[in-house]
Amino acid sequence: MSLLDALHELSKEQELEGRPLIYSNERSQFEDDRDVPTVDEHLQQVGADAFNKFQRRMTNLDQELRNFANAARQLGSSVGILCSSVQLRERLAQLLWLFRENAADLFPRKVQRQPREMFTETRIHPTPKRKRQRAPSHVANPTVVESLDPEDFPEQLESLAHDVITFLDCLNEFPEFNDEAVNASILSFEGDLKYWASCLKAYDGQFRYPAVQRYLHDLTTEMGGHLDSITAALSVFIEIGVPTIRFAQKHASQNLLNLSTVATFFSAVTATTMQFSYQMTETPLEKAVNAFWFISLVFSIQAAVNSLLGLTWKQAMYRSPGHRVPWWVLIWIKRSPLVFLVASVACFSMGLVLFAYSSKQDPVTRTLTSVFSAFSCFGLAAVSTWFISERWIFLRHSGQKWLADVLSETKIQVCSAPGIKWIIYEPRALVWRVRQWCQRRSRIVREKLSRLTSRTARRLKRFSTIASSATEKVDGSDLEDQTLPSCNSPDPVSPSRPRMSEAGTGPLLPVASVRSPTIATSTVTFDSRTTLGEPAAGTDSGPSGSAKARFKNAVHSVIMLRQGTSSTSRGLGLPPRVPRRQRTNSTEGNGSKGGTSSEGPVHLLKASRVAALVPRLRALETTQDLAAHQALVRHLQFSPNGKFLATSSWDRTSVIFRVGESFSSHRVLAQPSGFVGQVAWSPNGSTLLTKLNRGVKVWTEDGVCKKTIDRRRTVQSVAWLPAGEAFLSVESSEVVKMDLNGQIIDKYHFDRMMLHDVAVTQDCQWLLCVGTLMASSDGLHPSKSRAEKQIIVYNLRKKDIENRVPVLHDVRDITLARDDLVALVSYENKAPPQLWKIDIFKDSARLSLRHTYMPKVPVDFAGPSYFGGKKDQLVLCAGKAGDIHIWDRESAALLHHVRAQALGGDLTCIAWNRAMEQPFMFATGSHDGGVRIWTTPKDSLAPAMMDLNIPPSRTTTNPVNTPENTPRSRPLSLYGIQQQTESPEEETTFELQGPMDDSAGAESGNI
Repeated sequence: MSLLDALHELSKEQELEGRPLIYSNERSQFEDDRDVPTVDEHLQQVGADAFNKFQRRMTNLDQELRNFANAARQLGSSVGILCSSVQLRERLAQLLWLFRENAADLFPRKVQRQPREMFTETRIHPTPKRKRQRAPSHVANPTVVESLDPEDFPEQLESLAHDVITFLDCLNEFPEFNDEAVNASILSFEGDLKYWASCLKAYDGQFRYPAVQRYLHDLTTEMGGHLDSITAALSVFIEIGVPTIRFAQKHASQNLLNLSTVATFFSAVTATTMQFSYQMTETPLEKAVNAFWFISLVFSIQAAVNSLLGLTWKQAMYRSPGHRVPWWVLIWIKRSPLVFLVASVACFSMGLVLFAYSSKQDPVTRTLTSVFSAFSCFGLAAVSTWFISERWIFLRHSGQKWLADVLSETKIQVCSAPGIKWIIYEPRALVWRVRQWCQRRSRIVREKLSRLTSRTARRLKRFSTIASSATEKVDGSDLEDQTLPSCNSPDPVSPSRPRMSEAGTGPLLPVASVRSPTIATSTVTFDSRTTLGEPAAGTDSGPSGSAKARFKNAVHSVIMLRQGTSSTSRGLGLPPRVPRRQRTNSTEGNGSKGGTSSEGPVHLLKASRVAALVPRLRALETTQDLAAHQALVRHLQFSPNGKFLATSSWDRTSVIFRVGESFSSHRVLAQPSGFVGQVAWSPNGSTLLTKLNRGVKVWTEDGVCKKTIDRRRTVQSVAWLPAGEAFLSVESSEVVKMDLNGQIIDKYHFDRMMLHDVAVTQDCQWLLCVGTLMASSDGLHPSKSRAEKQIIVYNLRKKDIENRVPVLHDVRDITLARDDLVALVSYENKAPPQLWKIDIFKDSARLSLRHTYMPKVPVDFAGPSYFGGKKDQLVLCAGKAGDIHIWDRESAALLHHVRAQALGGDLTCIAWNRAMEQPFMFATGSHDGGVRIWTTPKDSLAPAMMDLNIPPSRTTTNPVNTPENTPRSRPLSLYGIQQQTESPEEETTFELQGPMDDSAGAESGNI
């Protein structure tokens, strides 16, 4: 739980109980400022809760390490992981004791110191029967070294990094299982530990300073994430990894046990067989038989013994891991049983074949024994060779290739050799050419036979056609005599059939008539002239002319039929549907208006300085709403004399307003070269600096640009020197001192730092800087945690760093009070502002944390925080959501809280008018380009606003404002055209009115 989350929960509990954040158990009256309650009690409780959460995380990790050690005892070669886990537990116990001592110094009322003996309360006490027996080293419990000191923090963190890597190496010595989650979490933790240890070496001798102690306490939150990830990974490893490793080791042991059983059985077979030949020693053949069988017996016995030896070695907890054993020992234990067994089988087979010949067995028996023995030996040799080759390929290519892949590549390489290639491909080519020649010859023969057969068939067909045509001629003349009178009839064939429609509705002829194949039917149906009721022409013509006319009429009718069909299809077709566009109407909602509200224990603060501040702060309200810019307001600042207010925006303009009862636009400063990130008034209020991305512009209060200084480097911020004769430009790891003409006076370099802001004391002796550490002294970078940030006190006269304060939050701004005794440091995101006191010891400055200004709920702060009120007695800061917090500087009590609903927009920055003590006045900038002026209105204005029923937060000072216009009094833009939009993104649509470009939108998206 972070600091702010704990405070949020605590504040919720207090609100439920009906108590404000600033509370007291008794309703007493505070007589002076010493009675004002502070948030110290809350910080004590939150800090103690953070340490207790860290302690629980350490305890959980220690418990998982203990469970892992118990589970790992079942594994072979587990002594290394057991010893490393015990060493890691001891280191964690020592770090936990150091962090407890650190937390006890910071929060003495909530965190108690714990003696070293309490860390060893879980030690195994020996029983009375075994008083002299010591527990093994791998089961010892963690202890705390007596000589531990807070100055040992860097050394302990570095040792912890070494211990976690040793634990990881021992864990990876089990090749049966590899957990990437454990590796990633431990490696990330090791990287951050080395980074923290390297950074903390710069604070040697300062580990009892409160500032460094708070940084160490904040590191517990960063370490907590690593501890949780390692604990979760170890839990998964115990559930999955240990059983997997156990199964793999058991499987390997089972193989050796099976091998030992087979070797023992085979040795018994060999010994039994030797009884038939051990007395046969006369001939050389008989001697050879005995020699092979004796050798087989020796190999089988060695195989059985070596298998049992390897089984015992694999199951031993104290055995060395594989990479720490000599290669010949490893080969002898793992490979010799199988090799000996194979050699024993081969020798027995050779002796058996020779025994068949020496005992003068039947030739068939000798032949079969020899053949089958050779076949089995060949298979055994082939399989053994394949097995050895697979092992060799695996070791050579690290498992990236299979043996079959290597054989295929070898085959391709062999076939690519010139001689081998000719032997393989030339015979194939010759065979292919011969086959092609044979195919061509056979095709020619087939073609000749086909032509001869077709010629003969045509001749036979010709003779048959001549005979049939003579017969058809006689029959056709008779048929023509019968049909001609019907064709020359004066009556129309179909007098009632109408003509086809001109509109293309399709033919009226039946489809069956079109498909009729007979000539007689065609002459009746497709005669177009008979369709018109006229007599057929050419009735006096002969049979030849009548046949031609009938054929022509049939063709004409078919053409008309097709045209009519296409016209019908077009007539029946529907027009394509035209898509209809749907339109939607956008609606606009009216925003709700709300007033400011603040809850505070006013009745507890009477008769004190703070009691007088609360009513004045509650009376603050928005008196003017200025439409200053067309884009986000990046920064604003009142001049030291209180006469002017300067603002800067992402619309590439800066506006100078004249301060008064009614603010008016004094000058608009054009910045066409880039965005304005900061405005800074000189101490006398006569000169204004505007910071660009890579330069600085110097303006007079009347808006005259005196100088444009191009730095050609990214400028982070600018700050005036107290006398106003020069200013400082923060550029990466350098601070450049320049005069108003841009001439470089001096440079101050900060190694390995990315500076963000600086401030100079009134005597120009010390320079206060805030920045991010880019790398440690050893060049290390964080792997997962946040980078270290520093608040630096630099002696300008000695040009030396006198004090460094490490912080984890993203520090961005630092402001000095008028008395130079305290500095206000602002952070990004949800980190609250802090007040640091500058202590002077023997001409040396040192920073110490005075207050942390806590809000009621976690808030995303926007822009830098400011001092306010008389003699900088107030601290105010704005939230991105639109709320404003005002604290008392001395007591860190939250005096006033303006809620976001009262403002009606997101805030980006805030500035206090330090020249006006009565009434209070400050300004806020927002995303929509508006600037609101907050002050205490005159008593005469309150009744008027009540009569008009206008909320004071929306009151304007524009005398020409009408109901149709916006309530903001917008000054004329740079180009003489008034343009008002609701968001910075809308400015891109008005290319002629505003100089916004794509880079503005991109930068706006990063906010």
